[in-house]
Amino acid sequence: MEQAAQFSFSPANRIAPLGIVSLEGAEELSTKIEAHLLRWAKEAGLEIDTFRIKSSCPRFSSGDGKGIITDTVRGYDLFFIVDVGNYSCVYNYFGKENHMSPDDHFQDLKRLIQAASGKAHRINVIMPLLYGGRQHRRSYRESLDCAVAMQELRAMGVENVVTFDAHDPRVQNAVPLMGFDNLMPSYQVLKTMFRNFPDLSTDRNDFMIVSPDEGALSRNMYYASVLGVEMGMFYKRRDYSRVVDGRNPIVAHEYLGSDVEGKDVFIADDIISSGESMLDIAYNLKERKAKRIFAYATYAIFTNGLATFDKAYREGVVDGVFGSNLTYRTEELKNRPWFYEVDVSKYIAYFISALNHDISVSSLIDPHQKIDALLERRREERSKYKGQQLSFEK
Repeated sequence: MEQAAQFSFSPANRIAPLGIVSLEGAEELSTKIEAHLLRWAKEAGLEIDTFRIKSSCPRFSSGDGKGIITDTVRGYDLFFIVDVGNYSCVYNYFGKENHMSPDDHFQDLKRLIQAASGKAHRINVIMPLLYGGRQHRRSYRESLDCAVAMQELRAMGVENVVTFDAHDPRVQNAVPLMGFDNLMPSYQVLKTMFRNFPDLSTDRNDFMIVSPDEGALSRNMYYASVLGVEMGMFYKRRDYSRVVDGRNPIVAHEYLGSDVEGKDVFIADDIISSGESMLDIAYNLKERKAKRIFAYATYAIFTNGLATFDKAYREGVVDGVFGSNLTYRTEELKNRPWFYEVDVSKYIAYFISALNHDISVSSLIDPHQKIDALLERRREERSKYKGQQLSFEK
């Protein structure tokens, strides 16, 4: 990394001075990202105290707001970091405390882009949880929020949008001339899982990947291919004659795949919303005599609370739930014994560095190489572990 840092943070190579604009609700993630960037900059011999651009979005008691940038941005390569899923942010609305919705966060993003007044060299948006991403296709006479949002950003001069695990990355078709990167934190997930479960074996006879539905097939196929294990899947049988809470209710989860008996199972999805589907699948797999069940969701938002997962953990149905720090997590969730946080800040820092210096991301970090190296270390650790076990038994 030292050579990469010296190259990346050389003033002669960057396209413009780097500036980070952190919106309300994204401060925690922005601080972690900036810490990596500052460390690499100092390794490269640059004395930089901060990359932050001071900004705010104050509101009147009527609910109206405005965006203010108090530092200079002229000639800067600006990266706006926003978490549209942080519902913990509040503001005063006619004397009452009102929680910010994704609409409020997105509006604040547009306000701050306006406040830059076209003076920045380039505008980039880091939006891990894509605004309106779950409304990605038109089935009836309905809105296409995500596509329109991307077109709005393009019209405002945004050149790059970086997101993670988009519900449907084909939304980039709405803005084919704008940079749109959909990243997957697969390496970070595997690293966290191996670190917290050192006894976990990923041999074909001990481990298996299961997709929760047909929509999550691609991400689960990736895990199965890099680990060299079998994959099963569930098919969500829905009642298409009814609509409940904006969707057709699930009648049953039908399993397709080889036997899971005696195997540890890993299930990956983009969002755990209510968590009902993930738990239904976990209970189904336990009935099929799966050994341990590990669930991962890039965005673990738990809209219906944590009680049902507490119960599943006590009953031994779920052994671990992994979720990223790409969106807001409650303190209650962080303190749960079954929850393991996946830190993706360093990956974002690599990506910002690559964009700021107009170089290939692979020159700084290649996820495929990282995963191969991780699995090689894992095999060596497993061999040592087995050797110690045999010595102990003798």
